[in-house]
Amino acid sequence: MESRAQPPARWYLARRLFLAGIAATFAIAFGSLLAQVRGLFGAHGIAPLAERMAALSGELHGWERAQLPTLLWFGASDARLVLVCWLGLALAACACAGFVPRVALGACWLMYLSLVCVGWPFMNFQWDVLLLEAGLLAFVWAPGGLRPFGRTERVPARVTRWLVYWLLFRLMVLSGGVKLASGDPSWRDGTALDFHYWTQPLPHRLSVFAHEMPAGFRHFSVAVMFAIELLVPCLLLVPWGRRHLRQVVAVSVALLMALISATGNYGFFNVLTLVLCIPLLDDRAWHALLRKPLTPARAASFLGPSGVRTAALTAFATFVLLFTSARALERMGWIEALPGPLARLERAAAPLASFNAYGLFSVMTKERPQLRIEGSSDGVEWRPYAFRYQAGALDRPPAFAGLHMPRLDWQLWFAGLEHDAPWRSEWTRDFLRRLLEGSPEVLGLLAENPFPAEPPRYVRAQVALYRFAGAEERRAGSWWQRGEFRSFLPVERR
Repeated sequence: MESRAQPPARWYLARRLFLAGIAATFAIAFGSLLAQVRGLFGAHGIAPLAERMAALSGELHGWERAQLPTLLWFGASDARLVLVCWLGLALAACACAGFVPRVALGACWLMYLSLVCVGWPFMNFQWDVLLLEAGLLAFVWAPGGLRPFGRTERVPARVTRWLVYWLLFRLMVLSGGVKLASGDPSWRDGTALDFHYWTQPLPHRLSVFAHEMPAGFRHFSVAVMFAIELLVPCLLLVPWGRRHLRQVVAVSVALLMALISATGNYGFFNVLTLVLCIPLLDDRAWHALLRKPLTPARAASFLGPSGVRTAALTAFATFVLLFTSARALERMGWIEALPGPLARLERAAAPLASFNAYGLFSVMTKERPQLRIEGSSDGVEWRPYAFRYQAGALDRPPAFAGLHMPRLDWQLWFAGLEHDAPWRSEWTRDFLRRLLEGSPEVLGLLAENPFPAEPPRYVRAQVALYRFAGAEERRAGSWWQRGEFRSFLPVERR
C-alpha cells in the first residue's frame, strides 16, 4: 500500500505525456507510409487500392460496406492516399501539441484504420493493429475541448488508465506465452537467439555483433526475455506497493524494448510499447524524472468525468476485458473458439481491428530464405535489383531503418518463407510486373535500379539461403554467406 504520508497520486502529466506519445507514434506511422504509399497502393503501385475499392464496390452494397470501415470508399486515388497521410501527420501534430486532442486522436485512428482494413498485404502487421488499439484507448482517455490541458482539466478517468495497463499486460504476457505454447524446442531450451539475429526480418549491423556474443549470454538473454514478458507484468496485479511495482514494470519493459531496438529494425513498435509504459508512472515520478517541481493541486481537480461518461467508460471497459480475455485464451490455444455471445461480438468488432490478441515469433525461424529479384534485357545477362534493408550483395552490411517501417522489405522476408509454396505470395507477381513496366513509384521503394535507361524485357525471382558471415569473412569484406539460388517464380516478360 502506498504511504499515507505521500500526497495522493495524480495522472494529469502522465496522461498528457501518454496522449502526446500516441500522437507522435501516429505521426511516425503516417510519415513512414507517406514515403511509400504511392509505390505500395497507388495507381502504378504493387497493390493499387483504387482497383481494389472498385472491385469491392461491386461486391459490397449498403451496410455490407461496414465490414470494411474505410474512408477510401469515397476515393482511393494517389492524391487521396497522399492526402490521408498528410492529414494524419497534421492531426497527430495537433494532438501532440494539446490542441483538440480527443478529436485529433479520433481522426488519426479513423484514417489509420481506413488504410489497415484494406491495405493487404502491406498493412497487416501486429504493430499496426496495436497502434489502432492504443489509439482508440487514447481517444477514450483524452479530454474534450479546444485546449483542455491546464487548471480546468478534469480528473483523468481511472478505468481508462487501467485499460492501458491491461493492453500492456496482454501484449507482454501473450508475447511470451505463445512462444511456450507453440512447443518450439528452441524457446524451451534457450537456443532461440542462436538463430534469431540473422533470421529476423530486417537485421542491422548491431545484429551481427549480438549474434557473435557467447552462446551462454544468448541463452541467458532468452531467460531474461521470458522473465520480462511473463513474470514482470504480473506485478501489475499485486494489490500492495503498486506505485513502486508499476515503476519496476516500466523500467523492465523499457529495457527489453531498448535491447530489441538495438538488435533489429522494428519501426515504431518499440516506441509504441514504451508509450504504453508512460501511465505506469504517476505525476510525482514524472516530475522527478523531468526535474520539474510538482505543481499544487489544481483548482478544479475535484471535477471528474460526468455520470453519463462514467457509465459509458465502465461499459466499454467491461466489454474490452471480457472480449480481449477470451481472445487471449483463444490465441494461447486454451479454448478452440469463443463462446456464442463473444463470437458474435468478435464478428461485430473485427472490422475495427482494435481489440486484438498478440504474440510475435511464436515459432523461431531457423533459416533465412532470401529472395533475389533480377531483370534482363536479353534473357542471358541478369542483373539484380537492390533493396534498401533486405540482404542482397554479400559485401553490403545490414542497414539501419530507424523508426521507418519499410513495408516492401518486410513482406519480401515473409515471401521468402513461402519458398516451397510461392503461390501464397501472389503479390510478388504484381511486383515483378511493375518492374517490367518500369513504374517510378515502385522503383522508388528500392535502393538501386539496374535498368535506369529503360525497363528490362524479362524479370525473375530466385531464392537462396543466407546467414551472417563469420568475423574473418567480415574482415575480408563479406557480411553474408549465401547458398545456391533456385527458382522462386518463373520468368515474366513484357
